[in-house]
Amino acid sequence: MAKYAAALDQGTTSTRCMIFDHGGQVVSVAQKEHEQIYPKPGWVEHDAKEIWERAQEVMGEALESAGASADDIAGLGITNQRETTVVWDRNTGEPVMNAIVWQDTRTDRLVDEFSRDGGQDRFREQTGLPLATYFSGPKVRWILDNVDGAAQKAESGDLLFGNIDTWCIWNLTGGPDGGLHITDVSNASRTLLMDLKTLDWDDAILSAIGVPRAMLPEIRPSSSPYGEVKVDGGFRGVQIAGDLGDQQAATFGQTCFSPGEAKNTYGTGNFLLLNTGTEIVHSKSGLITTAGYKIGDQDTVYCLEGSIAITGALVQWLRDNLKMIKAAPEVEELAQTVEDNGGCYIVPAFSGLFAPYWKSNARGVMAGLTRYVTAGHIARATLEATAFQSREVAEAMDADSGVKLESLKVDGGMVQNELLMQFQADLLGVPVIRPKVAETTSLGAAYAAGLATGFWNEVEDLRENWVEDKRWEPQMDAAKRDEYYKYWKKAVTRTFDWFDTEDE
Repeated sequence: MAKYAAALDQGTTSTRCMIFDHGGQVVSVAQKEHEQIYPKPGWVEHDAKEIWERAQEVMGEALESAGASADDIAGLGITNQRETTVVWDRNTGEPVMNAIVWQDTRTDRLVDEFSRDGGQDRFREQTGLPLATYFSGPKVRWILDNVDGAAQKAESGDLLFGNIDTWCIWNLTGGPDGGLHITDVSNASRTLLMDLKTLDWDDAILSAIGVPRAMLPEIRPSSSPYGEVKVDGGFRGVQIAGDLGDQQAATFGQTCFSPGEAKNTYGTGNFLLLNTGTEIVHSKSGLITTAGYKIGDQDTVYCLEGSIAITGALVQWLRDNLKMIKAAPEVEELAQTVEDNGGCYIVPAFSGLFAPYWKSNARGVMAGLTRYVTAGHIARATLEATAFQSREVAEAMDADSGVKLESLKVDGGMVQNELLMQFQADLLGVPVIRPKVAETTSLGAAYAAGLATGFWNEVEDLRENWVEDKRWEPQMDAAKRDEYYKYWKKAVTRTFDWFDTEDE
């Protein structure tokens, strides 16, 4: 009798495998980082083969750490950094180049070219998305244009495209030897190629962007049995039964199953998702419309999403590029050496601005600098940038949904930072609530797999597992909050149109 559900969580900076019991508690976890490759300013790549190696390693380690075998695992769910694009040879399993990561901005000229006919919202009605460098479709086109022979091989069906979920599932289920080439609605909705209503690839958009249908995976529900793990290792024979993009998985793990429920994940970037039920709500305030999840034969549940490119990554920049701290958690200690930001604001538009602005030619700024500013102020401004960006997205959510935010469920690596969570509550003027299991992305993928294999019977069983760990109540007075926010907005405008695309 199976005792656990498992998740393979392939993120932007690391890959982990987590095993959960029936109560949604963590039984074991194994995690490994992979290399971040920056060939040019604005370009970000990963080695897809290294990611696959890390995936196999952490799966073995998590199983061993739990003292479990394949027979103990009811199902394996996959969750992944979305939009990151892999193109590989179906016969050899070799990627044609490094994966192009979601933050990468090299497709800005393609995006401008596609926008000339119909503007940035040219495909929004069908896809829920603006034309932006963020999404997978233009990345695939860039690879076909820039890798010798790739376009011809793609047309003849010898090349496969997938986001990282598809790459992992294909390899887990046999790779060149009969591997499943599939994705789910949540990941497919991030490609700029899927019609939200039909849940199928849109031929007119495929033609406009220049992506052959033969490359594309089959779109499946997010919670459904797909096939067994075929590779050697502890998981051989386990049913893969869940697939969700990381932010949708976190929404699932936070049990935001009713319209109006929202969560904010604090990771490499920040992602605020609001469940809008089975209704597709188009944003008028710079948010995107995305497929949230689809359980088996049930109707798809949609979400409004505010995507912020750089939040936790700004702390990494402080650590790796500026060498101001040695480890990410030290940023809180440094920030606590000062009372406030000293007038310093950092807008981390390293990959342009995502929601609610969608300006790919913006670049980061540090504003309000005086001789008074110290490393402590810069550390504080780094944390505050995350909270300010989240407030901008929360305001857009209010405007689009007409539902006033009552409280905010939070998760992800940065929610251990007490200073940030308090500032977030102050800035929003509502309580911020952290659950007992903060790694809700992995939990959501495990839930999807466990639901499909009968380990859990229904979503109400999952709600009972959700336990509050801590809440932060707002303490800042409104005048002070508004003053801070006014200067933030001013700093944001300084990032706009930093360069013309031709100048880049």
